[in-house]
Amino acid sequence: MQPVVETPSAAPAPQRLVLSQWPTPAGMALLICDETGALRVFDWEGYDGRMRRLLARHYGPIEPETGATPPDLAHALDAYFGGDIAAIDAIRVATNGTPFQRRVWAGLRLIPAGETRSYGQLAAMIGAPPTAVRAVGLANGANPIGVVVPCHRVIGADGSLTGYAGGLARKRWLLTHEGAGFSDKPKRGDKKAGDPLSALPLFAMLSEPG
Repeated sequence: MQPVVETPSAAPAPQRLVLSQWPTPAGMALLICDETGALRVFDWEGYDGRMRRLLARHYGPIEPETGATPPDLAHALDAYFGGDIAAIDAIRVATNGTPFQRRVWAGLRLIPAGETRSYGQLAAMIGAPPTAVRAVGLANGANPIGVVVPCHRVIGADGSLTGYAGGLARKRWLLTHEGAGFSDKPKRGDKKAGDPLSALPLFAMLSEPG
């Protein structure tokens, strides 16, 4: 079977990385862009350790500078979180990783905002056999560019949220913001009460009974 998604080339090693923060309704975003302005990392405040591990794994011992968010990226993120959920589609990204990971991440960007796919459906999208579902899940979890490369749009075959590196509460918030359907049955360790997102309007809606 020919893969539906082609494997993108690995991004060249960055000459310079710039770390910035950008406030969103779902929390403070940590953004790392290269010297061309391409987004290399999107993570969340409080996950700095994971972000730096991903950087080291993909690019070696390169320390990002602190700087400003590129204006076009800031504009697209503001538009997305303001309700234009397709605004992130045009954001330029650059990724490293294995060829299989890059193919999975390319497949993620083909899932339209407002829709979800199961891990099996994502495997089929990239031309991988059903036996590769676990590998697809691992690649999805290793995605360094959250939200923009929308790993949050992948859910369980039964519609359940399954895992999310930024926390299930945030995954719930993002999918609700995009108008996507999912099963919101609480799982062990997924506590809505006391979650920092519980004060957000969309999250509060999800916390209401019925």
